[in-house]
Amino acid sequence: MKKTLIVVLITTFLVSCGNAYKLKLTSPKTVKVNQKLIVSVSDQNNNPIDSVRYYLDGKRLSSGTNIDISDKKLGKHAISATVFYGDKQKKLTNTIHFYGINPPEIYTYEVINEFPHDKNAFTQGLEYHNGFLYESTGQRGESSLRKVELKTGKVLQKIEIDKQYFGEGMTIFNDKIYMLTWQGKKGFVFNLETFEKIKEFNYNQSKEGWGLTHNGSKLIKTDGTERIWFLNPETQVEESFIEAYTDKRKVGSLNEIEYINGKIYANKWQQNSILIINPKTGAIEGIANLKGLQTKAGQKGDDNVLNGIAYDTKNDRLFVTGKDWDKVFEIKLFKK
Repeated sequence: MKKTLIVVLITTFLVSCGNAYKLKLTSPKTVKVNQKLIVSVSDQNNNPIDSVRYYLDGKRLSSGTNIDISDKKLGKHAISATVFYGDKQKKLTNTIHFYGINPPEIYTYEVINEFPHDKNAFTQGLEYHNGFLYESTGQRGESSLRKVELKTGKVLQKIEIDKQYFGEGMTIFNDKIYMLTWQGKKGFVFNLETFEKIKEFNYNQSKEGWGLTHNGSKLIKTDGTERIWFLNPETQVEESFIEAYTDKRKVGSLNEIEYINGKIYANKWQQNSILIINPKTGAIEGIANLKGLQTKAGQKGDDNVLNGIAYDTKNDRLFVTGKDWDKVFEIKLFKK
């Protein structure tokens, strides 16, 4: 009798194990935003599922089929499903990357003017304001903030940044200069006229500071990845972000940036090029190859590359320079 009971128990256990739920969330790894997103849940042992609730980045979807993602930002997203079966429920989550629709347009350039530039300025940020260039430079122990005369390259005003910090990008907004540091997890706010430090602020989500600009309402910051952050200018809190993607891949190492005519222009670290990025979606809509400027500026190699973008809105002039370059170039971009 005991043997029979043991056999029954073992058999029941094996059957129950064989019928155990093995739930799987099926979704594509990548999808273009002009395509429909289709996801599904199944049980590998063909057990019945009562119902499924689908979510995209935490927001509930009406179903798992024919999901319209045409208005979504590019980059990494979380697709999840809460599965109900019997008296149980389980959450499954996958990662999906949304890609752009079209490949970036390719631009070339023409040099309009050349201006002298301090060849010992390891440029990290550049901005044109009221007829002058404002510049932040890097390297520990050598970082600075400067006001520069465009035509002569003469440094009219300068302060040194504390030697513990590696200076990074800067921008001017509401008569204040905002400047980042690289790995110090700290930024500074200066008075535009006197360069007197008004306050310091910490990064709350990103680990590093690279480039900085603004769109008239938000500060815009890169952190050396594919992410571009939008900051509250009063509190400097990183409130949202986009991710830079083409129709095929993400593009990281975004560095110095400038907001020009509704687009974000960005240098990619160690490359002599400018990416033109849609600030709403993160789509890389254009790539300008500025090959040749580095040599014209007396530099070579991966360290002393293009890293400075400034725009004269009133006169539609685009200026670029680089780390330890001896020139600032005014250029025009043309589609190939």
